[in-house]
Parts: sequence; C-alpha cells; structure tokens
Amino acid sequence: MSRLPQIAPDQANPQQAELFESVKSKLGRVPNLLRVLGNSTAALRGYLDFSGALSAGGGLDPKQREIVALTVAQANDCEYCLAAHSTIGKMVGLSPEAIEAARRADGYDELSRAVARFADAVVKSRGRVDDEQLDAFRAAGFNDDAVTEVVAHVALNVFTNYLNNLAETDVDFPAAAPLATEESEAAACSTACGCTV
Repeated sequence: MSRLPQIAPDQANPQQAELFESVKSKLGRVPNLLRVLGNSTAALRGYLDFSGALSAGGGLDPKQREIVALTVAQANDCEYCLAAHSTIGKMVGLSPEAIEAARRADGYDELSRAVARFADAVVKSRGRVDDEQLDAFRAAGFNDDAVTEVVAHVALNVFTNYLNNLAETDVDFPAAAPLATEESEAAACSTACGCTV
C-alpha cells in the first residue's frame, strides 16, 4: 500500500482535476504515479510540462526515450517504473529482448546500446561522465543536443523513481519480469540441454 495518498480523480481539487483530465484524455486513465504526484499540484504540473516538452520537441525517438527510462529504473531499482516502462516500451515497439537489454544498460543495435550505456553512465556517475564515455556516445552519432536531452530524461526518470521508491506506489501496470542472472541462465541451460556448466 502506498505510503503517500494516491489521489482519486473523483476526489481531486479543481487544479488536480484539471491535470488529471489532461492525463486521462491522453492515456485513457490516470496511473497511480500521477495520482501520487497529485499530492503536489506544482510537482504534477512540472512533471507533465517537462515530460511533454521532451516528448514533443526532443530529438530522441520514443524507443530511445524508453531505453533511457528502463536503464535508469533498473539502476534505481524502481519496481513501478520498470513495470510502467516495460509496458510503454512494448507499446512503442521495443521487443522483450530490447527491453531486457536496456535494463542491462545494453542495446539491440549500436544506437540503442550507446543510449543505454550513456544514460547508465550519467545516472551512476551522478553526471560526472568521463571523457571516454562522452566520446563513445558522440562517436555513435549523437550530438550535444542529444547529450543534453539524455541528461534531461535521466533527471526526469530519477525524479519518478525516487518518488515511487519513497511512496511505495501501488503498481498498476503488469509487473516487469525479473532479470535473469548468469547463475539462473546457466541452470536453465543445464536443465534444458543436460550440460554441466
């Protein structure tokens, strides 16, 4: 159960109701994350404005944005965001393998790998990315606009990860599958093929 109230749309004040209606018109519902964010109308409005600006005017495509979200959610162990972005990732065309790769800060091709690795470097270094990591991102074909945008997406996702982790927001998306570990992969292999590892 969430440690912060998940404001029900029918119990929202006029400011909350206006923002919830905007969300519902786009998504068909108001996810629990946004109901928790509704505890602060300013935080909810800021999140929606920032997210909207990055989606509408940014250079990263929807798959790349979801790769950043998945990489960051895994780094921050955010159960809610892993579930939400695994679902959204499928909606924008990421395969289950691509979703798992993003969670491992990897990718299914050179560009997705570069995005995931750079986002992972940003979140884990708290922005103190070394020259080699920055050069690798640029070498994959990304410019300074993309560098800045990845940092913006990391910041937006850290915000939601931390809020969900603090609030223990009730997950209202299908749960993300646990990542297989090398040990479980080896055990599955030995069970399936009879080999010993």
